[in-house]
Amino acid sequence: MTKVILNGCNGAMGRVITEIIEKDDTMEIVAGVDMNTEQRADYPVFPSLFECPKADVVIDFSIAKATDGVIAYCAETKTPVVLCTTGLSEEQLAKVKELSETTAVLRSANMSMGINLLLKVLREVSPILAEAGFDIEILEKHHNRKLDAPSGTALALADAVNESLDNAYHYKYDRTSERAKRDPKEIGIQAIRGGTIVGEHDIIFAGQDEVVTFSHQANSRAIFANGAVQAAKFLKDRGPGMYGMADVIG
Repeated sequence: MTKVILNGCNGAMGRVITEIIEKDDTMEIVAGVDMNTEQRADYPVFPSLFECPKADVVIDFSIAKATDGVIAYCAETKTPVVLCTTGLSEEQLAKVKELSETTAVLRSANMSMGINLLLKVLREVSPILAEAGFDIEILEKHHNRKLDAPSGTALALADAVNESLDNAYHYKYDRTSERAKRDPKEIGIQAIRGGTIVGEHDIIFAGQDEVVTFSHQANSRAIFANGAVQAAKFLKDRGPGMYGMADVIG
């Protein structure tokens, strides 16, 4: 039995994860953590991780400003953590890396199987298309309540492309401030926010007289929740280190 503390339990993703784990005989949520401490399921809800009973793993699907508390708790208790929250600062990312030296950390900008397979594909095809002179653009779309832009997934996709190109490219988020031709060594990243869009990402390779586009569309938050649950099972009893969804899917 994998015992879980769910941080951000009363948020949209937290509620979906709760529903999935309720149907899984191999897992149990022993406590939830949320600013809103309303109890909506069969487990108690606390305002702080430090008030929770011990667990095998923490699943964090909250907001960036709550991540410092997650890091502090996991560092003190040596509890493995599935860190799904995006929009972390450079300082927070440094703390996450430091945490992984003493505790198992699985961090992913996107928990879906499809996105993680797409990351693998992009690392293979980007050098070929870039060498052929294709420009690279990323367009992401999310619901109107999402706080960070561009999305963590868009940045992860850009990083996968750039790393395969020896990090020779830079990111361009806005073109309204200057009148200039496109730099061949840039990766354009644009964000759209509206309605209830769960998440859409297009990676566009635009060449001479042809365009190659890789697309991923999320139709339900369940794909992210399922990934987080599988990640929690994977992380139980793992030694210290930084893990990713690539380790989960093999």
